[in-house]
Amino acid sequence: MGRLRDKIVLVTGAAGAIGSATTDAIVEAGGIAITTDLGSSAGMDHVLDVTSQEDWLRVIAEIERAAERLHGLVNAAGIAAVGSVEDTDLATWRRVMAVNLDGTFLGCKHAMPLLKRQGGAIVNLSSVSGLVGGHNLAAYNASKGGVRLLTKSVALYGARLTPQVRCNSVHPAFLEGPMIDGIAAQTGHPDGAKARMTREVPLGRLGTPAEVAELVVYLLSDEALFVTGAEFAIDGGLTAR
Repeated sequence: MGRLRDKIVLVTGAAGAIGSATTDAIVEAGGIAITTDLGSSAGMDHVLDVTSQEDWLRVIAEIERAAERLHGLVNAAGIAAVGSVEDTDLATWRRVMAVNLDGTFLGCKHAMPLLKRQGGAIVNLSSVSGLVGGHNLAAYNASKGGVRLLTKSVALYGARLTPQVRCNSVHPAFLEGPMIDGIAAQTGHPDGAKARMTREVPLGRLGTPAEVAELVVYLLSDEALFVTGAEFAIDGGLTAR
């Protein structure tokens, strides 16, 4: 119960599978989760379009007024698109980059003033697709690879601060939930696509959002005070090949 006792953590994409599981895990660990997502998502503490700098400034200002501090940020908002470099149109490319990479950048940038008051931790959700390429994931690969190296830059900056702010990236492989269902549906053969994804995982199954959330809680906690700038693959052994 005490791993995140009294720590206030902002979660983006909290209506999604990973974001929702992370919120539950934070609360179970004794923390206080501030949930954000788009306006169409019910039950969120704040409406936040992660691609909007104005939204970020408003939400951070509201947290500062209400709590005066912030101990953690989880950038879990993200979208996926299937398409090769030839198939992907510019609008899709820009949308994927805006949500996955720009949104993570804006979160790190605008949460930093509150985080550095007492020190804290940022966890950026990248993907196994930020570590290895796929022939039909041009935009998604590029965005998640960008999150990986942005994380390292933020970590090096945060290490120079007093108090320090840690930053790490988490790289899940295929997880049960709506995102993988959406990716599979874009192939036109969803059942076959999911079966192929499962076969690619050495452990022989898809992961769960709850398993990712437990890793996120560890990285937010004081147990990980010597961990920053690192990338954590949670992929059933996929990248070991």
